[in-house]
Amino acid sequence: MSTLPVPLPGGTWTLGDLTVTRFGYGAMQLAGPWVMGPPADHDGALAVLREAVALGITHIDTADAYGPHVTNRLIREALHPYPDPLHIVTKVGATRDEQGGWPPARRPEDLRRAVDDNLENLGLETLDLVNLRLGDARGTRPGSVAEAFETLVELQQQGLIRHLGVSNATPEQVAEARAIAPIVCVQNMYNLAHRQDDELIDELAGQGVAYVPFFPLGGFTPLQSSALTAVATRLGATPMSVALAWLLQRSPNILLIPGTSSVAHLRENIAGAGLPLSDEDLAELDRIGR
Repeated sequence: MSTLPVPLPGGTWTLGDLTVTRFGYGAMQLAGPWVMGPPADHDGALAVLREAVALGITHIDTADAYGPHVTNRLIREALHPYPDPLHIVTKVGATRDEQGGWPPARRPEDLRRAVDDNLENLGLETLDLVNLRLGDARGTRPGSVAEAFETLVELQQQGLIRHLGVSNATPEQVAEARAIAPIVCVQNMYNLAHRQDDELIDELAGQGVAYVPFFPLGGFTPLQSSALTAVATRLGATPMSVALAWLLQRSPNILLIPGTSSVAHLRENIAGAGLPLSDEDLAELDRIGR
């Protein structure tokens, strides 16, 4: 394991009473193809997790549905007992079927079982932060979150969960959840090409709530990809580096969780996220999603 000569880009953010690096790590890619089964390189997966912590990352995002159970067990094998600064964020609300789908699992009994599974497979007595995964694999879907979110609030009151968040949520669902109990983060699809949450991000920033985008390069049209590539080429960087750097500079409450199964790629992502973007660069990138 090694350390970077400079701090992680973006500094830190506070999730309730938990201080995390704004540059985090998403563990989804550590499972096998289509996020099913074990990784092809078990030792390599452990090495990535250990390197992430060695590089100063204190925010790891996971879910017991990944694998299923695979990434959480890898995290436990690689890092348990966990260093005090490290905080693991997980999700409940979806499971896996034999076809590799992500059927919703938001009944109270589903959520209680999912929290128990996360606790067992991570080797924890309390989960730092649990996001309620809403919608489906195609995106957000309207509908009340009350029953599911209230179930997580009960588990929080029992001491099994420290903080709550929502994932794949509409602004209306975010507001409904916040009316029931405090949340510390929203985790949604957002990137240069998908700017549907611009207003929500700014609102949450003013209220001290983190926004965690997933798929930083997802859903680009060919024209949008070409525009991003052109900026990246001019800056001598990769499109992923530019996309991550733009997200960090978009708002101080944005936390990054790019995933990889490669130590080298992990280090490239960290370096890329620190890419300085000028006002002219930002203006050009802003036009991609407009």
